[in-house]
Amino acid sequence: MTLNYCTHPTPLGELLLVTRNGALVNVGLPGQNIEPPRHAIVGKQDTGEHLGAITQQLDEYFSGKRTTFNVNTDLSATTEFRRTVLEHLLTIPYGHTQTYAQVAQAIGRPRAVRAVGSACATNPIPIVIPCHRVLRSDGSLGGYAGGLDMKRALLELEQ
Repeated sequence: MTLNYCTHPTPLGELLLVTRNGALVNVGLPGQNIEPPRHAIVGKQDTGEHLGAITQQLDEYFSGKRTTFNVNTDLSATTEFRRTVLEHLLTIPYGHTQTYAQVAQAIGRPRAVRAVGSACATNPIPIVIPCHRVLRSDGSLGGYAGGLDMKRALLELEQ
């Protein structure tokens, strides 16, 4: 298994993008102190064809020209429940939000609100999989791996 990675500057800070076999497996957010992968055969830092396409789409997103991503993702390292939650997040439209309770209801697990929150908190591919679009039932932001300022900025970008 070869992992390729690159760092990519955005208006909200530098992202670490990691791919495996051409599929995005991780987006490290600024402030997370995520280092390039070490536990597998690691390709050189590279913005080859697939990483270049991902960085281009991120640039388009941050400039307001893109509302959805067309990126191959690999969620094989997550549990089935978390994968179900993350796949649902992809259906939340740009500029819209849902509550953790609404997500739990939508995936057929209405009592799993806290587990939905945990799945969002451990989302390996934030921004591309828009966990920032999920709020608390009272409308407050809840949490975000990149910090509440970043979550707020992403929601404002999409308005």
